[in-house]
Amino acid sequence: MRTLYCWLILIGIKGTGLAQVPTFLTDVQPIIIRNCTTPCHHTGGVGPFRLLTYDDVAKRGKFIASVTRTRYMPPFPADRQFQHYANERGLSDADIETIQAWVRGGMKKGETPAAVSRQKEAASLAATARQPDLVFRMKPYLVRGDGQEDFRYFHVPMNLTRDIWVEAIEFVPGNRKLVHHSRLMVDSTGTMSAINGIAEADPKLREFQRTPLADEFLYGWVPGNDRVTFPAGAAKRIRAGSDLILNIHYAPSAKEETDQSEVRLYLARQPVDRVVRTLSLTENDVTNQPFRLAANTKPVFYMKFGPLPDSIRLLSVMPHMHRLGQSVKAFAITPDGDAINLIQIPAWDYNWQLTYFFRQALTLPKGTVILAEAQYDNTDQNPLNPNRPARTVGYGWNSTDEMMNLVFYYIR
Repeated sequence: MRTLYCWLILIGIKGTGLAQVPTFLTDVQPIIIRNCTTPCHHTGGVGPFRLLTYDDVAKRGKFIASVTRTRYMPPFPADRQFQHYANERGLSDADIETIQAWVRGGMKKGETPAAVSRQKEAASLAATARQPDLVFRMKPYLVRGDGQEDFRYFHVPMNLTRDIWVEAIEFVPGNRKLVHHSRLMVDSTGTMSAINGIAEADPKLREFQRTPLADEFLYGWVPGNDRVTFPAGAAKRIRAGSDLILNIHYAPSAKEETDQSEVRLYLARQPVDRVVRTLSLTENDVTNQPFRLAANTKPVFYMKFGPLPDSIRLLSVMPHMHRLGQSVKAFAITPDGDAINLIQIPAWDYNWQLTYFFRQALTLPKGTVILAEAQYDNTDQNPLNPNRPARTVGYGWNSTDEMMNLVFYYIR
């Protein structure tokens, strides 16, 4: 009877999957590649280190176990119960337990033939990853070492002799330590070359801002938003003769450093039947004006846009606030009274912002209204408040100011 009892215990343990200690090549590497390496922790990625090989992962094994157990990594700020997205990131309970068991078991590498084959396949795929069709580099810019935030505009010639259809866009900062964010725009007039290197505060900038742009928001890069890819059959159109305009925000630097960022474009490989357009909701759409955050208050601002003059299909949403932001929520109300959830971020992270692509395009019928609300904390008790002591702030590009934006890609 005792022997039977022991056998039952052993069978039970084996049935739970805990009898065999996970190995890197068989169990852990697929999880890391899918959730960590591919989006961020690769050569040139936004991650501060690579997670490509066994040695890369094993030397940080305990750290990886800690940040995955608490779900701090991989980061995905949006509430996935409120809405689901095509580019969702996050580990399952089983993934997390596999990593924990691997670390507890001594972080064994493993050498099974199947695992080795899978590693070779992963290396082969990485080597043959799609390369950009067009790469445009700005002229080198010397960031001043004066300890001040720096906002600059740059003109990047494209020399296009024909229209192009772009299905994916990527901005690669030349100096990841100093480039905080960048906004990409398109000029088709050929009259803005003198904007190159101009400061946001330069009064001459207003002359250029009177020129209507062909695309006021081609793409926005912030940490975490390394590349946007549109659904098959949808693309941005850039006309022949157009040039890029970059608006780059540089973080304060104590010494002079150089930046030469680049834009990578991936052209559509199949016929395009939907033109991707951009809809930007800004502080002008706030209903409880003025958009001012009094010192030592926790204001909530509400936004309304619409009714829409025509039916559209939303591909994505990208919220944007600064350091005082606490949470944001957006949804749409159709003429029939139906609510369509768009985005909810309960704990805003200024240092990790994404373009959230919906799993399926969301149809907003003609007459739909888009609503949003955002909470802020402009008190001395907010550890992220950049102003000490707290002061009244309003709209502005500096990280010591505030913003409330919702940027949508859509098709008709």
